Amino acid sequence: MAEALVDVLWFIDGSEDEQMDQDDAVKVMEGVAHVVSTLSSDQQQELIALLGEMAAAETNPARREFLEEFPEGFGLIDELS
Repeated sequence: MAEALVDVLWFIDGSEDEQMDQDDAVKVMEGVAHVVSTLSSDQQQELIALLGEMAAAETNPARREFLEEFPEGFGLIDELS
């Protein structure tokens, strides 16, 4: 399930204006961030660990970076100051 979610978000994140309305893209991304924020702490930690495993196995550098930034970008961890 996490892999399918990442695939959809990766597509949306990389979409050009002619592929997807950018306002709709932002709404989807914000919706996912909200749903992720409602997960229990244990579920959030499991997702963070799974994303780390996916990033470590990813051969596409851009997608690996997306996976590495996912926890912070979607509110699973606080931005490092």
